[in-house]
Amino acid sequence: MMKRSITAMAMLAASTAIFTSPAFAEATAEAVTKTYADIALAKYEDSLATAKTLDAAIDTLIAEPSEANLAAAKEAWLAARVPYQQSEVYRFGNAIVDDWEGRVNAWPLDEGLIDYVDASYGVENDENALYAANVIANKTVAINGEDVDASKITPEFLSSTLQEAGEVEANVATGYHAIEFLLWGQDLNGNDAGAGAREWTDYASGDECTNGNCDRRAEYLAAASDLLIADLEEMVANWTTEGEARAVLVENPENALSVILTGMGSLSYGELAGERMKLGLLLGDPEEEHDCFSDNTHNSHLYDAVGIENVYNGSYTRVDGSKVEGPSISDLVAAKDAGVDTELKDKLSETVSLMQAMAKRAEEGEAYDQMIAEGNSEGNAVVQAAIDGLISQTRSIERAVAALELDELEIEGSDSLDSPDAVFQ
Repeated sequence: MMKRSITAMAMLAASTAIFTSPAFAEATAEAVTKTYADIALAKYEDSLATAKTLDAAIDTLIAEPSEANLAAAKEAWLAARVPYQQSEVYRFGNAIVDDWEGRVNAWPLDEGLIDYVDASYGVENDENALYAANVIANKTVAINGEDVDASKITPEFLSSTLQEAGEVEANVATGYHAIEFLLWGQDLNGNDAGAGAREWTDYASGDECTNGNCDRRAEYLAAASDLLIADLEEMVANWTTEGEARAVLVENPENALSVILTGMGSLSYGELAGERMKLGLLLGDPEEEHDCFSDNTHNSHLYDAVGIENVYNGSYTRVDGSKVEGPSISDLVAAKDAGVDTELKDKLSETVSLMQAMAKRAEEGEAYDQMIAEGNSEGNAVVQAAIDGLISQTRSIERAVAALELDELEIEGSDSLDSPDAVFQ
């Protein structure tokens, strides 16, 4: 993904800037960095806790397959997405998070790698030799021309052998979306109503088993769930008081301010407005939705926007209702230019409102993949309004960078929004 530059005058000596705010007695670069890291820890702890709840629901489904237990596992997956999506603002600017993120949230995926697919999916792809490998049905798979033993589907096999096998990014074998596919199955409805419709009998035993290999399907689902927990435990450890991700920021609090704004700007602009939203809208393509099997994309986008806002404001509401809060980058911007701070806070809030309107439309019956369909002018307009909000708030993030007199930042761009040489429109 390409970068775009935001230029300002010089690095702020923010660690010595002390002022009074309504919520906190002082805000320094060190204090703001601590709040940012504390919120990261809380978000990943909540992601881990909800993943463990999901894992328990998956264990119940495997032990006692039923329609009710499959529905409970799906609900647990949806709940697990809420805190995780709010953590995505930490991906950009934090190399430790960015290097790790593909293990838990990579998309889109070629689902034929994992399990059976509809005949319309096809059996081959010029870019991916494993496009329809169906590891669940096959105990041996050919990777880079060599037969690989797939008789035991373990977390290690998924992470070390199958994930991005053949150096193909679409071979996503792990994380939330692999689990999503195993719970919902393919969404074969295109731009029409309906999500994936996997039957609980895909996990049944004996004559009740549908589509074959129910034991191996359960083995894969359990392994993917165990691996998700292990990966989230690793990221929680990175943000503890002794964690590496926190330590990198604490070593240079002034640079941490650039990291915070880089994360906000990159997720707002190139990733969310561009790659996840505008591209799908331009193509009218349901395959370009983030949670495509479950039709949960409206919530994924909403909670990304919420995550951007709560990082700027230095306040995160945990899944148990408690808050983690402290001196924020908003406080620092307000001390330099109260007008810019108010403008950015207002735009962040407006974007969340636009995302909520999109989510409300989805909950009332028109899913995100229907909204982006060609010819759906009203649905298109709802999605475009949210995209416009993200772009507009990125302009205000640029003004915050200038107000803090930070050095040039690298913000993710998108071909869907601009060219490499373009400026904000």
